[in-house]
Amino acid sequence: MKFARVFVFVAAALLVATPVFAEEEAKAAAVETGTKVNEDDMEKFEFQAEVSRLMDIIINSLYQNKDIFLREVISNGSDALDKIRFMALGDPTLLGDTDESKKLEMRISFDKDERTLTIRDTGIGMTREDLIQNLGTVAKSGTTQFVEAMSGGSGDMSLIGQFGVGFYSIYLVADKVQVTSKHADDDQHVWISTADSTFSIAPDPEGNTLGRGTEIKLFLKEDAEEFCDQTKLEALVKRYSEFITFPIYLHKSKTETIEVPVEEDEDEDEDDEEADGEDDDDEGADDEDEDEDDDELEADEYDEEDEPEMTTKKVTTWDWERINTQGAIWTRSTDEIEDSEYHEFYKSISKDFDAPLSWTHFKAEGEIEFRSILFVPKRADPAAYENYYGTSSALKLYVRKVLIQDEFEDLLPRYLNFIKGVVDSDDLPLNVSRETLQQHKVLKVMGKKLVRKVLDMLRKMAQAENKSGDDEEDEEDEEDVDDVEDDGGEDEDEEGDYTKFWKEFGKNIKLGLIEDSSNRSKLSKLLRFVSTTTEEGKYTSFEQYIERMPDFQDVIYYIAGESMDKVQESPFLERFKNKGIEVLLLTDPIDEYAVQNLPEFDGKKLQAITKEGLKFGDETDEDNKRAELYKAKFKPLGSWLEGVYGKKCEKVAVSNRVTDTPAIIVTSQYGYSANMERIQRAQAFGNAQQSSYMFSKKTMEINPRHPIISQLLELTEGEDTKDQAEDVAHMLFDTALMNSGFEMENPKEFSARMYRLMQKGLSLDSLELLEEIEIPEEPEEEEEEDTEDLDDDEDELEDHDEL
Repeated sequence: MKFARVFVFVAAALLVATPVFAEEEAKAAAVETGTKVNEDDMEKFEFQAEVSRLMDIIINSLYQNKDIFLREVISNGSDALDKIRFMALGDPTLLGDTDESKKLEMRISFDKDERTLTIRDTGIGMTREDLIQNLGTVAKSGTTQFVEAMSGGSGDMSLIGQFGVGFYSIYLVADKVQVTSKHADDDQHVWISTADSTFSIAPDPEGNTLGRGTEIKLFLKEDAEEFCDQTKLEALVKRYSEFITFPIYLHKSKTETIEVPVEEDEDEDEDDEEADGEDDDDEGADDEDEDEDDDELEADEYDEEDEPEMTTKKVTTWDWERINTQGAIWTRSTDEIEDSEYHEFYKSISKDFDAPLSWTHFKAEGEIEFRSILFVPKRADPAAYENYYGTSSALKLYVRKVLIQDEFEDLLPRYLNFIKGVVDSDDLPLNVSRETLQQHKVLKVMGKKLVRKVLDMLRKMAQAENKSGDDEEDEEDEEDVDDVEDDGGEDEDEEGDYTKFWKEFGKNIKLGLIEDSSNRSKLSKLLRFVSTTTEEGKYTSFEQYIERMPDFQDVIYYIAGESMDKVQESPFLERFKNKGIEVLLLTDPIDEYAVQNLPEFDGKKLQAITKEGLKFGDETDEDNKRAELYKAKFKPLGSWLEGVYGKKCEKVAVSNRVTDTPAIIVTSQYGYSANMERIQRAQAFGNAQQSSYMFSKKTMEINPRHPIISQLLELTEGEDTKDQAEDVAHMLFDTALMNSGFEMENPKEFSARMYRLMQKGLSLDSLELLEEIEIPEEPEEEEEEDTEDLDDDEDELEDHDEL
């Protein structure tokens, strides 16, 4: 894309107009203000800028982060290197004759004592006129001018500079700048400025020392001393300019501990100290011993002369180290890149120790062109959901291999924030500071393509795992039972890539089902669940579930609960187990939210088995007649129970889903289930009073074949047993409430009824408290005996002390 001189808007409020008489052009202009202006009376004016004020705006208002200056200077150096490389295609002599002069590179050095930072490139350099025009004219891009000259104005060369203001970002950290440049067509010149409205230029008195290229020396401000720290500089280069085509070297210091010989003065001092510390008893030794000692000393001295005594010393050395060792592999063809290169590239951009689980590398063409590599990590960030709505995407956005942003939400939706990778485009709409993107329709197009590529990558992972699983099943069917020995291959129980992905990032897919309605169909195919028929550690998809459905079944059944143990033991599964119907088991708190946003899959509706209106689809006429008979028989009991329960229960009905349990509690089709009520009550910032209006009314379903229900019906028919029947009815409701996953509303009343039932079971006349136990009085004789015993013990202790 071509970029106009958009920097004009920065100084628009400060412009001063001066008249320029151009009668011929004025005659061609007309202004519509309700009445025609006489063309002969029109004068043309030309915009002028207050340079000192304009520089102040650039320094203090244009850039948000002062670290940007290093990115801008390196980008300018990269453009200069690209220019000389391009020019050398037609004239190789521009690079010089020696190997050193042919090197295209950048070097960064610093001096803490002088508080200076120097960036040097071996690019095309600038003549005296270039220094005046390019550095002395704000918003004049030498790169853009070069591209237009070389490409006839088409602007198709991949150079970085666009606006002509990046150089002035150096004044964010420097109060004085010295630029030394050597061009092949001119001598070496020095350009100096202090960020005011003037600059100075002169031939370099030291001569043509650079050979070719440009050296920028920054005299840093007092608050910018941090840019004389090699760790800081290395981090900035790796963040913003790691994938620049040309090598970038940093002059780094390294402290090493080495061994050096001990100096002679130190040896003599040590010998004197040892002589002073000798024991006086050695003076009376025998002559033979002294001769032997002399021989040993002579031998020791001889050895010491051959191997001098060593000591350790810390030495600081300086050397050039290349910083941008990782190449921009996204610019290469996928056929040329090995898997190991993708692994190393992923570790470089993500700082992850593990290799990625999967990746996709593609080039998008059309309304906007860009290249991208997207990775799926092997493990999720432990804190990924603690600040879900405040976490940005982990994609890095590059324009011509220069980092623009690494935290933004415009390209990938929030639920895909685990995706890591890079996106590089040559024609993204950037702001002048190149720190942010302009709002533009191409961003939406770009975002849709990225999301589609991510979902396609996940779909291929899932299909590959399903295919491998089917192949293994076929092989197991064909194998003989006797030939089942392991040949050292992969473990049959080893998890597939998509299973690993689902365990780490399954919650993100469920969040996408809630947040991204446009991709809901694709996301639903990525969902995985545990069901009543899956093996331990295995998952099933909706597609696999539908393949196993019996012919009479036309809905997808699921049950949501707090834990896997609770849902597997739920009474709602009793009839499903008897019929052999598979039920999905949802235990993640977000599961029920997600499936509520997916009313159907492949034409099959999703049905919670904890809600009313449940039908299996295999009911016969005989079953329907039997259900009508049960309904008529227990209608009086249902009416009586509804009167007893009042507002706690909306209605009582005969159940078709339980076989062993006397009663359960179900909710309305569109109301909250027991699991949803539990989640709502547990919300930290929830309003319990407000949430109560959203809780659905409860329906009690009774088992007509259970003896408790049958006996309760008889109790309600007798006048003298109604009190007992009410206690049983309330106990039945509370038990069904807990057994169905609901929270008990009044534990105190439940406890009282339990105690009354215990009373009857133990045949107690009353539950009134018994009299307190009486404490027996101790006889006085025993106290005297105890005293005598104590006296005897004291006498014994005194005798023991005497002994």
